[in-house]
Amino acid sequence: MGASAVTDRGRRREHNEDVAVVRADLNLYIVADGAGGHNAGDVASDLATRSMVSYFEATEESFHALPDFDRFGFPSGARRLSGAVHEANRDVLALSRSSQQHRGMGTTVVAGFFTARSGLLHIAHVGDSRCYRYRPPNLALLTQDHSLLTDVLEQRPELEAAVLARLPRHVVTRALGMDEQLRVSLSSHAIAPRDRYLFCSDGLSSVVGPEEILRVLALREPTEDVAYRLVELANHAGGPDNIAALVLECSAAQEGESFDSPRRLPASVDDFDEDPEILILGIEELDPDERPHTASDGLLKALGELIKRGK
Repeated sequence: MGASAVTDRGRRREHNEDVAVVRADLNLYIVADGAGGHNAGDVASDLATRSMVSYFEATEESFHALPDFDRFGFPSGARRLSGAVHEANRDVLALSRSSQQHRGMGTTVVAGFFTARSGLLHIAHVGDSRCYRYRPPNLALLTQDHSLLTDVLEQRPELEAAVLARLPRHVVTRALGMDEQLRVSLSSHAIAPRDRYLFCSDGLSSVVGPEEILRVLALREPTEDVAYRLVELANHAGGPDNIAALVLECSAAQEGESFDSPRRLPASVDDFDEDPEILILGIEELDPDERPHTASDGLLKALGELIKRGK
């Protein structure tokens, strides 16, 4: 795996609040886009990335003793990456609440963690920083923005374009530093030789279209040159925001390794009750008079009840 990262202030911002981290020794790659708190966005993004790196350093030895997949079929690497994001959220919240200067700060994050044993690249994201994959000849967006626009479309897909156009375009509905309860989106992908992954802030993706991203990622140039080209494109488009581009490449030298068939998931979990009914947390576990308006409103309460009964 080879990777390079470039960040830039852009042409309209006074400070650069984007941070990109390449830790090849940990197979960890992070982009964070900070905001808020009296110009403390750079503090939030820097703290979040440092916290995630520290978490990985502290769990390096214990992680290698784990199987590729836990007994529930979840990739251990994805759970580790999610744990790092949650730790970063706690650290950002703690500083934000203890310092008036940093109050209200937060950051988005998109991160990748490669596990060589399984040949999987695990991706975690919170907010509207993105991950793209270029697998010749196609480009795929592997993340979905946690934004107001996305949330509205999930609930009201029939809305006309004219109505959607009036919505604020850069409002995120999830970020580190917003709340103690954080939902981290996760996915795991089998890599292939010559894959290229782009981790970027919205300062790039909001002004550089997928066609241009595809064209640049397809260039036979080193990852550092590709990252610089992408940043230049964003600045050429006006550079309205800070810009971060981290390009990760799966080298041809890995062709001899069998990464396309990750280890088989566990066939069964002995402790599960064989019940054909579907349980919707926050709905079926509550008395009809106590049911919330949405399943997500009652999720934590229902989960807490399930945990109590299991003890």
